Amino acid sequence: MSIMLKSLTLLSLFFTYCLTQPSLFGNSRVTKTPLIAIYNGGDDTEYRGGWELVSENAGVSAMHMTILPNSNKAIMFDAAGFGPSGISLPPGDCRQVFNERDGYEDQFELDCCAHAVEFNIDTADIRPLKILTDTWSSCGGLSANGTLVQTGGWGDGGRSVRYLSGCKACDWEEHPMSLSASRWFSTQHILPNGDFIVIGGRRMFSYEYVPKVESSNQMYFLLPFLQETTDPVENNLYPFVFLSTDGNIFIFANNRSILLNPTTNKIIRELPVLDGGSRNYPSSGMATLLPIKLNVNDPNSNVIRAEILICGGADPRAGKLVEKGIFVTALQNCGRIDITNPKSTWQKEMMPTPRTMGDMLILPTGDILMINGAKKGTSGWNFAEDANSTPLLYKPDYPETQRFMELKATTIPRMYGSTSIVLPDGNILVAGSNTNYYYNFTGVKYPTELRVEKFYPPYFDPLLVFARPTIVSDYKGIMVKYQSNFVIEFKLKKYKVNHLDLKVTMYAPPFTTHGFSMGQRLLVLGIKGLENVGLGLFQIEVVAPPMAKIAPPGFYLVFVVHNGIPSSGIWLQIA
Repeated sequence: MSIMLKSLTLLSLFFTYCLTQPSLFGNSRVTKTPLIAIYNGGDDTEYRGGWELVSENAGVSAMHMTILPNSNKAIMFDAAGFGPSGISLPPGDCRQVFNERDGYEDQFELDCCAHAVEFNIDTADIRPLKILTDTWSSCGGLSANGTLVQTGGWGDGGRSVRYLSGCKACDWEEHPMSLSASRWFSTQHILPNGDFIVIGGRRMFSYEYVPKVESSNQMYFLLPFLQETTDPVENNLYPFVFLSTDGNIFIFANNRSILLNPTTNKIIRELPVLDGGSRNYPSSGMATLLPIKLNVNDPNSNVIRAEILICGGADPRAGKLVEKGIFVTALQNCGRIDITNPKSTWQKEMMPTPRTMGDMLILPTGDILMINGAKKGTSGWNFAEDANSTPLLYKPDYPETQRFMELKATTIPRMYGSTSIVLPDGNILVAGSNTNYYYNFTGVKYPTELRVEKFYPPYFDPLLVFARPTIVSDYKGIMVKYQSNFVIEFKLKKYKVNHLDLKVTMYAPPFTTHGFSMGQRLLVLGIKGLENVGLGLFQIEVVAPPMAKIAPPGFYLVFVVHNGIPSSGIWLQIA
């Protein structure tokens, strides 16, 4: 009887869904995935997520991606020197570039293609943006006021600092000589004072702090640790960088890690080696800071735990072996460590499948999503095989043997140069992939990918839609102070709600490139009280993070999660 009831419910949902989708009953530039199709196999009792193609052509292959606060805008961009893209700049607005190809040195040419776009996450409309210096393999993050601050790149872009805000007609503001060193394949992270640190880069064994607008750095800080962790294929690029809850900076390169004090510029300590292979670009494992849990009854920030999870990567020799046509199987193991405990060691776990070049995202629920990548090879042009098309869910609070769950696979290979990001409504925007030198759409095994998808995690199960909260509160234009109490009003189709079934999470959206989501952070806020203020209307009082080293100043997405089902997020600024 229960199976029949579920089938009838699904049938009803399917017809309702179809009637609302123009792509199923008329012309549309995108193809929607019917809800009935996103149940795994013949088992209609377990929902493993769903995929939706939202754009056939984003204009660029999204090597880098982020979202902007209080808007429906995602920013996608590639390198500025990979030849014609899929979208042009406005007439008369071409950029002049130095041509070093095909022996035509010392010549300039006009590039009338856009290599960056503003992508509307609701309509898939795109607006071309004009990049002047080369953003190839650069880094970035959202500032305290919500501006995208973006650094480094290749050639003339190596020392650049770029700014992009979310106004209707805004375009890049570039300062090409702001950094003291060329930062190519480096990592950027926001600090408690709102400044940014930029670490590493190809053959750059140093770090520096992003200067103020229209200023430039005259010096950088040497970091011998980066030189110690390099190898013949430089498996220490795009180091994994996280702000710990004690204010120190965790830096992981290749298979080693340290804690750096950004105030004194001294190394506090080195952590144990994570053995088993190389984890950073080009071996390209995945890493995240696990959700930070704030207990309303324990305001002492010095004891707030910070755990790091690192998964996948490659044999350190993979880059050399692929030159001989040997595609080594990627790493399948993970390491997890508490960086606030000096005695902590890496705890190993195994993923269901090997993965390199994947993305690791924190979902609004606090679960971890691993998506994109390959099962063999390493990062580089045509350096990988066997796309890992199956996303993976990791539940950090579950018993070790129950933490991983494979989700519904995509049909589009997302390998080198692919990206993904969490959207305000809780689904995942997935774009990019280009294993080729320049854009190439024909005659290759893995063509340059301009299509954009959305992935719907398991909490979008159509049968659980009634359990999804809706936030009524609006904090736009309101600054929330550290350690203050604030109230979130939300709707839920229930007469009564137990506070034990609820949590409120606060998410800092990342800047994602090359398999690393820079600046990503999720906090589980302490709950002070819950009140029923009307039919299906509730107010939950929570406590803001105690200080900036726990949550750097800036914009966060706040979600109400009910029994594992998150609301859409609202933007909130903390300072």
